[in-house]
Amino acid sequence: MTQTSIRENLLRIQERIAAAAARAGRRSEEITLIGVSKTHPAIAIQEAFQAGVRHFGENRVQEWEVKRVGTNNLPATWHLIGHLQSNKAAKAAKLFHAVDSVDDLAVAQKLNRARAEAGFSAKLRVLLEVRVAQEETKSGVEIAALPELAEKVAALPQLELAGLMCIPPFFGSGAASPADAVRPYFTKLRELRDELKAKLGLPLPVLSMGMSHDFEVAIEEGATEVRVGTALFGGRM
Repeated sequence: MTQTSIRENLLRIQERIAAAAARAGRRSEEITLIGVSKTHPAIAIQEAFQAGVRHFGENRVQEWEVKRVGTNNLPATWHLIGHLQSNKAAKAAKLFHAVDSVDDLAVAQKLNRARAEAGFSAKLRVLLEVRVAQEETKSGVEIAALPELAEKVAALPQLELAGLMCIPPFFGSGAASPADAVRPYFTKLRELRDELKAKLGLPLPVLSMGMSHDFEVAIEEGATEVRVGTALFGGRM
């Protein structure tokens, strides 16, 4: 994909974000666009950065470890959005500014320990990934276990618990109304976040939900971050 087409795609996405925000009585500035750069080369990340994207999401620690060399130390914010295995936690703590897919206390503890050992002055931002749908292929903490996990992660001194993330089921064009079908999952995540805010006394400002096919509905339901890959970069490489 050329720089021109990435720039054009970004403009279309920004227009859709603004329209969705307006429908919800919100400002588009409240929503952060995370360009999902997984499987795309470093040159595509550079082009997206030049077009104005400042946040990028990668799925795998090892892929980003190799690919980041080609990004020429762009002053962007790097998010790990894929499931994090325990044996990759130490590397993730050093390679990313945010880990948006924490769903296990042991992984959070390893992130906390690695940040301390590396001597970072800033806390590592983390989100808890919630399993809002009972799908075997989906990762995430079960809803019933969320309050306990949130309380324990919030107590880790090197981590900043900023909010929640989810990946709802995919409802394709065969669904009567994909937007109506996916909306309850986004609503549920917002409600869970609000309950945790009251319980823990933390701001928890971040709701990371919505991807290329459903981010407008997510924004209408309160998303503060949307993870957009295909609509920005095109199909996977």
